[in-house]
Amino acid sequence: MYYKHWWLLKIYLVNLGFEPVIEMKFVRFIMKNAALASAPQHIEHFSKFSPSPLSMKQFLDFGSTNACEKTSFVFLRQELPVRLSNIMKEINLLPKILLTTPSVQMVQSWYVQSLMEILDFLEKSPDDQSVLEEFVNALVNIRNRHNDVVPTMAQGVIEYKEVFGQDPVTNQNIQYFLDRFYLSRISIRMLINQHTLVFDGATNPVHPNTIGSIDPYCQVAEVVKDAYESAKMLCDQYYLSSPDLVLQELNTNNRNQPINMVYVPSHLYHMLFELFKNAMRATIENHEGCNLPPIQVMVAVGGEDLTIKMSDRGGGVPFRKMENLFSYMYSTAPKPQMDDKQRAPLAGFGYGLPISRLYAKYFQGDLQLYSMEGHGTDAVIHLKALSTDSVERLPVFNKTARRNYEVTQGADDWCVPSREPLDLAVLFFLSENFNSVIYVPFIYVVPSLHAFLSFVVGKIKYFEECFKSFCPCSGNQWGPVLFYPIGRFGTIDLSQVVCHIEFYKDENKTERDKRAIFTMAYAV
Repeated sequence: MYYKHWWLLKIYLVNLGFEPVIEMKFVRFIMKNAALASAPQHIEHFSKFSPSPLSMKQFLDFGSTNACEKTSFVFLRQELPVRLSNIMKEINLLPKILLTTPSVQMVQSWYVQSLMEILDFLEKSPDDQSVLEEFVNALVNIRNRHNDVVPTMAQGVIEYKEVFGQDPVTNQNIQYFLDRFYLSRISIRMLINQHTLVFDGATNPVHPNTIGSIDPYCQVAEVVKDAYESAKMLCDQYYLSSPDLVLQELNTNNRNQPINMVYVPSHLYHMLFELFKNAMRATIENHEGCNLPPIQVMVAVGGEDLTIKMSDRGGGVPFRKMENLFSYMYSTAPKPQMDDKQRAPLAGFGYGLPISRLYAKYFQGDLQLYSMEGHGTDAVIHLKALSTDSVERLPVFNKTARRNYEVTQGADDWCVPSREPLDLAVLFFLSENFNSVIYVPFIYVVPSLHAFLSFVVGKIKYFEECFKSFCPCSGNQWGPVLFYPIGRFGTIDLSQVVCHIEFYKDENKTERDKRAIFTMAYAV
């Protein structure tokens, strides 16, 4: 207890005229705040331990008919604080401005509160049945509290981008963090769901064929059909039509039997539903009329892997955009508005594919995309066929993780063109007096919070030699030079921009104090 002499506080409050009920609520409020104040110490302590990954077989053993609620209780009251603390340490490595957004602060408060509620059970006896029941109720409350973690954290990122824009380093840090943060969340909910579903069947009725949320004989084809029907209903609602499904199975272990595996059906459903949504939208938008090509799904299992391939003829995606598909900052559809009935939109929020890939990676699988622009896209889900190989993939906070947040944007060690195509035919120049054009790869564009555009040019001597070689000079002012393409920077697309650069030096300055004048010409 944090207030050893709380009874003195009680007498003091009574003397002030507080009623007993109000006074005790006030005491509990003070004690709760004192507990929250000690949260950083607990986070620092538990973050020094690495999470203990469980295999699918171990999950089954925890939830089998011989399962012991005491054993699960003892494990979770130690493991959950470790997983929470590890990821909470990483939250503090995000950009300071992002940490000040109301949404991120809200998520942090949820995690701190959940951690402290679990720590209340560290000293309680597992032999007390009332303690076990209280623990289940606490887990249910924690799970409900964290229901909106994904959209709330996403809102924090949006708030940051709207005010401060984005740059490659920040994008990389946020991408790295969100992958680990959401994967940690998946693992925490998995532990909570298993315990509450197995040991609290009265409030969480369990399907007779499942152990918690795990189906020991999950029929993959049935999950594929369920996901297809759900996506089809949503597609019909928005587009009034939908492509058909062609499903095939290849069981190399037993060709006469459907493919079964030990897995979490809800995880598999989530991945397939997202892929079906994308495939249907692309197919409909790429084909007019009623002759929609079907979506083909092949399910194959071998000695180690179970693979699901979904193929569509939705026109594909350009190769240069493939890396954006798993970015939390990207979506191929405009962000839709929720209607009065709060119906779920078909696309537009950009988190579907990244989260789906995390579900696949959680048990050592993966989700990959292969696209042929002009034809279609193949989405491939790789899963472990054996329950002993399906082991949790968990983020660990250590020096290696910390270094990933300290990455800075350096010079590219490859001579590459801009990722975006440059069409000089549509460029409008602010000046027509361009005497020469040279290509120099050593120009960098960086964002500035205090200026609309900020340019940094390196190796001034190298540029001076270029000017002397290619440009006529007159007095102290060098002739104009045209550099392109510049590439993509922040939220402003500079791929269609030509930069007119003039170097000059002040009469009263030294050679090293040369300045640069930049004139922009935008595409029209």
